[in-house]
Amino acid sequence: MSGDNPRSDEATVLPAEARFPPNEIISLLDVNRTHNLAESTARNLHFGELVELVGGFEALRDIELGYGSSAGLPALREVLGVCCGIAADKIVTTQGTSLALFLLAFELCRAGDEVVLATPCFPPSRDTLGACGVATREVSLRFDDGYRLDPDRLAQAMTARTRLVSIASPQNPSGVSVDEATLRALLDRMSERAPRAFLLVDETYREATYGGAPVPPSAAGLDPRVIVVSSVSKAHGAPGLRVGWLTTHDASLRERLIVAKLNTVISGAILDEVLAAGLLQRRDAVLAPRRQQLGRALELLAQWCAGERVRIDWVRPDGGALCCVRLRPDVFDVRTVERFWALLPAHELQLAAGSWFGDAEGRRVFRLGFGFLPEASLAPALERLSIAMDAALTVVR
Repeated sequence: MSGDNPRSDEATVLPAEARFPPNEIISLLDVNRTHNLAESTARNLHFGELVELVGGFEALRDIELGYGSSAGLPALREVLGVCCGIAADKIVTTQGTSLALFLLAFELCRAGDEVVLATPCFPPSRDTLGACGVATREVSLRFDDGYRLDPDRLAQAMTARTRLVSIASPQNPSGVSVDEATLRALLDRMSERAPRAFLLVDETYREATYGGAPVPPSAAGLDPRVIVVSSVSKAHGAPGLRVGWLTTHDASLRERLIVAKLNTVISGAILDEVLAAGLLQRRDAVLAPRRQQLGRALELLAQWCAGERVRIDWVRPDGGALCCVRLRPDVFDVRTVERFWALLPAHELQLAAGSWFGDAEGRRVFRLGFGFLPEASLAPALERLSIAMDAALTVVR
């Protein structure tokens, strides 16, 4: 996986009972090579670090391991309200962002409804819609346009049947953000062409900024039609807690989502939510050093990209520990692109193919994660990546 086997251009035929298409991104759960440039997060927190952050084991001894509340732990929703700039009663906690995406697809949309989806995107953003039988109109953001979102292009895909417009900021896999002016323009287009639609903004990487750069405000309070999803998995380095959330100003939709949550997972895991609340209450202590590390890593990556500009292009990200890199078409033909992917395991390299995310340029583009490896390991990994490109371009006689 992670590029171990070149993919065929033929469509995958799914068994009749399969609802979710296969996606090689699942390999990230099972493979971790020495030079892992596939992950999109900074380093993971250790359990001991988190326990110390929330006050030590004594502070956790009296937690009763019962069911959580239906909407989520009140203390967690209160701190999330502060993070998102909205009232706690507009928040529902979920098991990661993925559950939030599934609940929305399953509960919001009905037969005949449509979703406009900006791609490339986090695979469950697309695949949960298909699994729930929702008609999706994809609008492909382009590498050559810097993956910048154009409200007019999305508007062309909207109809009176559109129930949801789905975007991310920063985007996965590019790390490119959508500014407030663009969001407002998109909401204006929705008013004209899709008056029943909500705007879904995935903000999973929002707080993963670089150095001392300011954190953009959440879109949760921008407009009553905005639904935000996020989690502690990426910026905060705690994917193992499986804590995410969604926001909605629509009281009826919120109640329906809570009932859907009851019928899928019942409630959040109380220990996870207690730890997540403690983490978010002290998030500055966690995020500040991570932002400094990401800033340094991004500059190192920028230097490498400049040195490799004859062979690769890249789109500099606005946030997150991820970006998109392209093997230049004037250097790599289809055959050498596939040779490049086939060589990665031998070089102990791991990358995330653009095809996983629905990138229009497929495996010519890859997501490169620059925050997961220890700082001292990033430069050697990038050097190894250069060596792999050398090997892919070497003519075998």
